[in-house]
Amino acid sequence: MNDRRVVVTGYGVISCVGNNVPDFWDALINGRCGIGAITRFDASEYRTRIAGEVKGFDFSGYMSPKDAKRLDLFCQYAIAAADEAMATAGLPQDLRGGDVVDPNRVGVIVSSGIGGLYTMSEQDRVLLERGPGRISPFLIPMMIGDLASGNISIRYGAGGPNLGLVTACSTGTHSIGESFWTIKRDDADIMICGGAEATIVPLGVAGFCALKALSTRNDDPQHASRPFDLDRDGFVMSEGAGVMILEEYEHAKKRGAKILAELVGYGATGDAHHVTAPHPEGEGMARALKMALRHAGLNPEDIDYINAHGTSTQLNDKFETMAIKSVLKDHAKKVAVSSTKGATGHALGAAGGLESIVCVKAIETGIIPPTINYETPDPLCDLDVTPNQPKEREVKVAVNQNLGFGGHNGVLIFRKFE
Repeated sequence: MNDRRVVVTGYGVISCVGNNVPDFWDALINGRCGIGAITRFDASEYRTRIAGEVKGFDFSGYMSPKDAKRLDLFCQYAIAAADEAMATAGLPQDLRGGDVVDPNRVGVIVSSGIGGLYTMSEQDRVLLERGPGRISPFLIPMMIGDLASGNISIRYGAGGPNLGLVTACSTGTHSIGESFWTIKRDDADIMICGGAEATIVPLGVAGFCALKALSTRNDDPQHASRPFDLDRDGFVMSEGAGVMILEEYEHAKKRGAKILAELVGYGATGDAHHVTAPHPEGEGMARALKMALRHAGLNPEDIDYINAHGTSTQLNDKFETMAIKSVLKDHAKKVAVSSTKGATGHALGAAGGLESIVCVKAIETGIIPPTINYETPDPLCDLDVTPNQPKEREVKVAVNQNLGFGGHNGVLIFRKFE
């Protein structure tokens, strides 16, 4: 099983800083922020009135108006990102009848942390105002989170393993990691995987406001998300989708696919501590990183770059720093770290998909994207967080790590393909 190598052959993005991978990457390395005042609804009475909304998204480039009406926005984002990923990988939109790709050996795990919250909220309003007879027959298939995978499978004719999983803000990372093992154990040759989220709706924002988890820098949205900065005051909600094509190496080689990177390690652990707070000292995240290194056959000093979860909350950034230092020891001060959430905000279940793509781009380009809005160092976050300016550096090994409510930790390790 373990001699089956897993490589990355495609990726696609919908985000608040760009609706394709080139625009997304250009924004990140140039420090452009996608956060602004909420425009989707009147947020004037909310404690937090800012978010990272996707801009300029036009569903007509991907589907008919009739189809769009039957898909929640998170599914629309997932399909758009998957289309780009398939094109990047040189795969056809319809896998049926091909002689290079067996559609029954192509699986999908594109998941959402929350699912169709907009649809759920709207249909609840219809129920209360107009009664049960006016509820849309599409409520359930638009609402449930597995329908990103379901609709992508139907769209391309992918008949392999097909599921959606939910681990809050680790959802995208775990979806890619479980896809890695699906290929490793020979249940598929190709996996379409990642995360999608669209929860900038009144109920979603109000819920996170009630938790007091969000930044309240409403008058300065461009500088509200400030990972590892001493004056950070909470995360900023965002949305989008990050989708990756994983492929077994020999399969990719046979069809002449361009290999972007190799996925070599995956770790998943539970904090067993608290429903919303990370484990003190980042103990669960540290175990996930150790697990991923063990599967990859790498040592801590092999790591060149870590894309941190880096949410801009007091507890996450402090405990994540502890986790990195506990595993990397002396190497922790030498490794390049950054959180791209300063630019993108926190895309929840989509974060792991987007940030895994950041790791692959860092390997491809030799550029470490900066942690923007870093002004006042926090002595408890004393890593090289690549403040405000990108850094040129050869990246042979890149790590993406995410954690989510419920104590879910996920770590992925990507390596330059050789």
